Amino acid sequence: MENIKNVEIGELNEIGQNFENGKVFLKEALELTSCEISINTVPKGFKVPFNHKHRQNEEIYIILKGEGVITIDGSKFPAREGSCIKIAPKSLRAIENVGDDKLQFICIQAKEGSLEYFGLSDAELG
Repeated sequence: MENIKNVEIGELNEIGQNFENGKVFLKEALELTSCEISINTVPKGFKVPFNHKHRQNEEIYIILKGEGVITIDGSKFPAREGSCIKIAPKSLRAIENVGDDKLQFICIQAKEGSLEYFGLSDAELG
């Protein structure tokens, strides 16, 4: 079927064991053309060893499990289960696991300002 692409990545708890650096990138696996999505499971004590920013993509972090801290432009923000955090492209950022267990999150990158239609405004009822 040309209108659908499906990939099975396994259970969320397995990501940290079965994939390099505890993350799965979905852009290539799903042939995405509008965004990059990564599913991440990082161990207790993990910290991204560098700050980074993007040229054009905003990032959205959706925390699924655990407790972390996201440092954005030198300020620290708590990130725990249920937190949803958007970071503008030019802001320096890094994430770390400060909890007693795994930190699991989804990170979505999409070009800032590119979303024109969403939800039902982009739908055609059939």
